[in-house]
Amino acid sequence: QITIMAGIVTTSLIANTPQSSATVMDGTTSETSTFKPGETISIADAKKRFKLAMNDVDELLENYAEVSKGGGDNVRRYLGTVGVKSRMYGIGKVIKALRDEADDIIEFTEAANEFEAYLFQAEGAAYQSLFVEHSSAKGTPETFLAMAKKDVLQMRKFMGELATQLNI
Repeated sequence: QITIMAGIVTTSLIANTPQSSATVMDGTTSETSTFKPGETISIADAKKRFKLAMNDVDELLENYAEVSKGGGDNVRRYLGTVGVKSRMYGIGKVIKALRDEADDIIEFTEAANEFEAYLFQAEGAAYQSLFVEHSSAKGTPETFLAMAKKDVLQMRKFMGELATQLNI
């Protein structure tokens, strides 16, 4: 639809095609509920949330080509850094709640730090993919999304180490 008002042309696209299921997250389940200020999460709920977060990351990796077609924000949705529907949302709080449950607090802390670093790197690369075409940075959205995928792979590796420490 094109509208012309006072010499200004505006367009709005109306798409009747449904999004691929790989690009749409289901926020209707109770597992995606957000944290409430001042409340702590129970150990049982934190373990459940952590497992569900690993599932979200696995789904992202399995469908990365499809998900990344939706751009950096779509990847960031899975990482829990855009919106609150991903079970990755608030994952730092979940990991903090589980710290005392680890077999080895030092190994757990190191894995948690690495996980967090790769999460931030993946999020940053996905975010940069949104603006690289309009900046002086070298690269394309696709190269930044490819970097983000490499970081997500490393992030998932450290999630596995955390799960081992927690016996889940």
